[in-house]
Amino acid sequence: MAALLPAAARGARVASRAEQWRMAMERAFALGDGTGLYREYAPAASTDAKHATEWPFSQAHIAYLDLAMADAAAARRHSAALARVRAAEQLYWSDTSTSGPGGYLSRVVPPLGPGDDLYYDDNLWVGLAQVQHHRAFRDPASLGHARAVFELIRSGWSEDAGLPSPGGVRWTQKADNGDRNTVSNMPAAQLGLRLHQITGDRAYLDDALLYYGWTNAVLQRSDGLYHDHLKIDGTIEKTIWTYNQGVPIAVNALLWQVTGEARYLEEARRIAAAARDRFPIAQLDRQPPPFNAIYFKNLLLLDGIANTREHRPTMQAYADHMWRNRRDAATGLCRPRDGRAELIDTAAMVQIEAVLGWPAERWQGLY
Repeated sequence: MAALLPAAARGARVASRAEQWRMAMERAFALGDGTGLYREYAPAASTDAKHATEWPFSQAHIAYLDLAMADAAAARRHSAALARVRAAEQLYWSDTSTSGPGGYLSRVVPPLGPGDDLYYDDNLWVGLAQVQHHRAFRDPASLGHARAVFELIRSGWSEDAGLPSPGGVRWTQKADNGDRNTVSNMPAAQLGLRLHQITGDRAYLDDALLYYGWTNAVLQRSDGLYHDHLKIDGTIEKTIWTYNQGVPIAVNALLWQVTGEARYLEEARRIAAAARDRFPIAQLDRQPPPFNAIYFKNLLLLDGIANTREHRPTMQAYADHMWRNRRDAATGLCRPRDGRAELIDTAAMVQIEAVLGWPAERWQGLY
């Protein structure tokens, strides 16, 4: 078992795996045209859009951020690639959106692409990556990007008193969708808490508590786990996704860190226990790899804040399972259950193996 290996041997193995996943990602998906962008599927088809959409691209961006944060040598080794994907990330940015503030659109903006719709959850993953980058490397531009994302999120709060359970940040700006999701509210709380920690601005904490309170009231089950979203007709989509459990765990841990109130740490641990019961390895493999990457990294953030070491062995067991059973021997890519390989799945495995290589004292640097 991986947990029984000496730390040095374990670290060397996960570093090798992270690099092999990374190289496969680059071979299959990097466009190599000077933009730093990727395609979304492999093998490519003539009907594919040239560039990956924002959500998969953001996970490749975060893969390089996680690789660079392992230690000083890793930061040097991956600095050029990280700078490349950070610059490419801004190719999705629009200075305006339908709610007013700018944000990252689902497709590359003109002249390279059509821009298309805006999803608040897509923006939150980028905002959290910008916070992680700022806290690791003290880059002022990253903080500026994160604050801009939060202004966008504020504009997405629903003020329509005629809606069922008024409030909540919508999932998307698309006119035909009024869903309010765990994934558009709990990561907003997480971003607000991180911005409060960095800036000391109480308004970020107040907004984080607003998003947190709405999600708990509307989408949390009695066992602590979270449904996916509230539809505009008042019905609840009850699928239990791993990432929708991981983020609230971290939000509660951060609230304990910020306020000192023990109830938040107790809640983080309650949700984590319910999630562990719900998701043994066989169940985890039925969830998308990027959802599991977010889930596990937020569990490590809890462990980092609480000074515990509970969740790394399960994360390693999942990584081992994916390496043995879902890695394509010919391409090195994460093999899908059906269809073509996707950028986002292999990027998620880079993230998981990269963070497994971090020393535990760095886990608080996640998100």
